[in-house]
Amino acid sequence: MEREAMEFDVVVVGGGPAGLASAIRLKQLATEHGSDISVCLIEKGAEIGAHILSGAVIDPRALDELLPNWKADGAPLNAPVSEDRFLILSETGATQVPNALLPGCFHNEGNYVISLGNVCRWLGEQAEALGVEIYPGFAGSEVLFDENGAVKGVATGDMGRLHDGSEGPNFQPGMELHGKYSFFAEGCRGHLGKQLIAHFDLNKDADPQTYGIGLKELWEIDPSKHQTGLVIHSGGWPMQPDTYGGGFLYHLENNQIAIGFVVGLGYENPHLSPYEEFQRFKTHPEIRKFLEGGKRIAYGARALTAGGLQSLPKTTFPGGVLVGDDAGFLNAARIKGSHCAIKTGALAAEACFEALSGSRQRDELVAYPEAFRQSWLYEELHRARNFKPWMSKGLWLGSLMFGIDQLLLRGKAPWTLRHTTPDHAKLRPAAEFAPIAYPKPDGVITFDRLSSVFLSATNHEEDQPCHLQLKDPAVAITVNLATYDAPEQRYCPAGVYEILRDEDGRNARLQINAQNCVHCKTCDIKDPTQNINWVVPQGGEGPTYPNM
Repeated sequence: MEREAMEFDVVVVGGGPAGLASAIRLKQLATEHGSDISVCLIEKGAEIGAHILSGAVIDPRALDELLPNWKADGAPLNAPVSEDRFLILSETGATQVPNALLPGCFHNEGNYVISLGNVCRWLGEQAEALGVEIYPGFAGSEVLFDENGAVKGVATGDMGRLHDGSEGPNFQPGMELHGKYSFFAEGCRGHLGKQLIAHFDLNKDADPQTYGIGLKELWEIDPSKHQTGLVIHSGGWPMQPDTYGGGFLYHLENNQIAIGFVVGLGYENPHLSPYEEFQRFKTHPEIRKFLEGGKRIAYGARALTAGGLQSLPKTTFPGGVLVGDDAGFLNAARIKGSHCAIKTGALAAEACFEALSGSRQRDELVAYPEAFRQSWLYEELHRARNFKPWMSKGLWLGSLMFGIDQLLLRGKAPWTLRHTTPDHAKLRPAAEFAPIAYPKPDGVITFDRLSSVFLSATNHEEDQPCHLQLKDPAVAITVNLATYDAPEQRYCPAGVYEILRDEDGRNARLQINAQNCVHCKTCDIKDPTQNINWVVPQGGEGPTYPNM
């Protein structure tokens, strides 16, 4: 069945802050200049915000520029930061670092504790009011090219295919969305963004990208323990000093807190489980005291880019751009990416509008990276560029050297440290490490994976092609299990991957419970043989995050 096609000036893939900012800025410019630009935005979640997960503390600087009247227009930024605490944890104790000794990147004066999902829902309303056509529940599954090799749009995924790939009784082919320019704003390790980076060799001059996995729960806590706007970050326990990771606890409004943990995916020990490390983090006395008497109401996980400026790929190619975390625009030192996403989306939109006004079609938007290099965002990322390289050398040495970099050298060190090895290649054989004995969940403060996935409201139609593809199924056993003790069982935060054996304990096989997948992309990043390829399932499926 032939796919139908729709024509637009601009097609945006992804309804996060980068994609929505792109669409909003394009329509603003069209209104200001009395012109008409058609903008289509597709989002793989069932609604805008359904797949959005972030800490989150937002720096409103980019939002101030994009929508100066956001406060009067009801943007859900209702919890200004009231206090910063940075704790260094031991197993039973905690030392608070004096704020005067913290680099500026760890200060949050003027920022807000938010639900990024709710902010995106509000941004979606602003975009629709400006005339952006938004289509949630449609996943961009294929990049389309014109006869000259330029990107001419995307195709959405087919609906109703059966597990073997055949057309089921409710089959509907995807649609082609053609644009003079296409914006790719899928977030970290975007399915199409990854393909474009490889197709156009966009990262040939960049360091390998580095990543983290962020796990998060939303809790309602005892009002007597709640302090709206309190922001707590931690380093140290439960991570070993040579492994990058840290926790956060943010007090939203309405007696809710967002609690989470980030683990750098460059870790070496295949026995490590980011999910279990997060659960252990919650048992620390300084953290547990906030949770006791409270109730967990939501759970989710998402990978994030952390390589910084030196890992940014080229962001332009004929017919399109990468914006936000699809390119890697996140300030790992600040644990913030929303303002980066909004700013890059707006900068790309301005370059695109200029090109459309000149009747150029699918030229490379070189004005976008040029504008980025002149922006405050470039200056911010340049100051923080050595954070992750220093922290990869261990908590204590990394903290000391980054402190010198920021407090004494003001981020202007005459050197830039490099990333040399991708995260998946850092995993070492399981035989070199002792297994980690994680405590069993108590069902009160700590929980198992499956009860957590239930709270993410994740749903996938089971009788469809598996969206977690193995390039060579045998490798899962002959390499991953034999050498690394099947680390996918532990780095996946949703219980997707299981090693099953016959009753006699022999004949191991990998079972993929794709219906559990929360779309975090960790498997696509950390698999040591790069044998797992994450592709989009049917549109509208996956988690449905409330207030995350």
